[in-house]
Amino acid sequence: MNCLKIICLYFCPSVNPNFEEYLEGQYLFEANQLLIDREKHLFGEITEADAITAHEEAVKKLAADYEALEKLIEQTVQQSLSLSSEETVPALTSAVKAIKLEEEQDQLWKQRCQTPPAWRPKKWKEHHDKVLHELVYSRLENPSSPTGDQENQSPIRADVQSMGKQLKEDMQWVVEEVKNCYPPEMDICNFYARQYHQTFKAKLKQIADSVLDDEDCSFLLRWVKEFYPGILEKPELASNINTEELGNLLPDELLKPLEEQYLSKQQSDLMIFIDRVLDEAKKEWDQGKEPTRDDGCYVSPVAYDVIQFINGIMTSAHITVRDPHKAQKITSNLTDFMQRYQNFHEDIIKQNKPHSKAFIKANLSCVEQFRDFLVDRDLFPEDVRKNCLQVLTEMKQSAHTYLLTPVHKILKPHYKKLGTSDWLKKNTFEKLLNSTEEELQQLQGSSQSSYQELIGQLYQEMTVEYVQRLLKGKIKLKDSIQQQKAYETVKENAEKLHELFAKMGSKQDWLKEILTKIAEVLKLQDIPAIQMQIFSLGSAYPDLRQMP
Repeated sequence: MNCLKIICLYFCPSVNPNFEEYLEGQYLFEANQLLIDREKHLFGEITEADAITAHEEAVKKLAADYEALEKLIEQTVQQSLSLSSEETVPALTSAVKAIKLEEEQDQLWKQRCQTPPAWRPKKWKEHHDKVLHELVYSRLENPSSPTGDQENQSPIRADVQSMGKQLKEDMQWVVEEVKNCYPPEMDICNFYARQYHQTFKAKLKQIADSVLDDEDCSFLLRWVKEFYPGILEKPELASNINTEELGNLLPDELLKPLEEQYLSKQQSDLMIFIDRVLDEAKKEWDQGKEPTRDDGCYVSPVAYDVIQFINGIMTSAHITVRDPHKAQKITSNLTDFMQRYQNFHEDIIKQNKPHSKAFIKANLSCVEQFRDFLVDRDLFPEDVRKNCLQVLTEMKQSAHTYLLTPVHKILKPHYKKLGTSDWLKKNTFEKLLNSTEEELQQLQGSSQSSYQELIGQLYQEMTVEYVQRLLKGKIKLKDSIQQQKAYETVKENAEKLHELFAKMGSKQDWLKEILTKIAEVLKLQDIPAIQMQIFSLGSAYPDLRQMP
């Protein structure tokens, strides 16, 4: 009998479909109701002896029909994840209602004093759960949708990828279609989630127990920490599943060795790559090539390439191990790289080749980039961060010394005239300014901020030189007229020196104030008062006092 006839019979009040017709039309709930009515008739109002003797054939037929119905319900449940919604939803909905009705019937029989039929309790809900457990196991054991790139994957990665894809598709189907076939109290989405979680967990545990190569280890960790949580966090799943009660896919005793292996491999990869970057820079140096220029500045790829790689590998590690502190193991050897970089830097200075200055200017820009990058405390162990910053400070200081020492050598003849009788003549300081401007232009070639730091250092050192020359007292200011002349000269010198350095980009405004205060000191005739002012200057400007 076709389904159209069944539907006509079902909706026609004058026609009552029989059990077989309901089964054929997959009206399983209605078929179950018929069986329960027959059960009530056979075991309700008659004695147990009458039921066994007078209705033995009817009982056998009822048991057979129950068996047929149970078999069809089991088949329907088994097909929950593999049919289209048009085929699955009505039949599964009817099967679930039948299961629920049978659970109620089991409970009613528990409350009766008479002996139940041989098939009671039927425990269809328990059997339903077992069928779904086996269904989920078979789906992950034999995924129906293997990944497309299995030829380039190891067997382990292919298996995990296929299982994960199957899990994702099936759980999507559960929340979109299967959920609608079940009453809320059965909490079917969480039931499926637990089955898939436990089955997937058991599969991954078997894999994690074996010896894995680095790629398989990394892939497995990403599934445990990133891909699987990502599936569960999708809005359509997260709104239907209690993900917290599922727990972790792998226990700590298996997860920790995997994390150690993964982090060690990432650490090794990092050091290999950044050492290669430095080796490439050394190769350029050995070949006598100048660094390339960008917008007038010498540039080196060392800092950019190293920072990009660290950022990439640490971003991935934070996702994979989900613990920034653990991920810091990857950068724990960075101090070794920085010391190698410093040795290369010092070697460039020591050899003092024609292209040494260009390389040092490029290195200054790299030092600045590394220094800004190391501010992020999450990426590095604190001792590593501090040690690297110390190395960078030393590199900057040695670069400044290397670049500024020749400048002072050129300016030394002009320094010698400071504080002498020639110094009070305007053209003497003008010559110093002109030479300084020429040298400031020669110092260009690093990034703008690195150049500002460099000429700021020169400004400080020139200020110290100026003050020291004045305090040597080679010129005696015999009267107030000479003192006034000296005051005006120092004040004018301070203005012009500051104007020159400000024009070139220096931000060291406080140095101008020092020379202005020195000018005020020169107006004093009282020796103790002069000494007090000098002491006050040292206290107010400790940077000046600490300089050689």
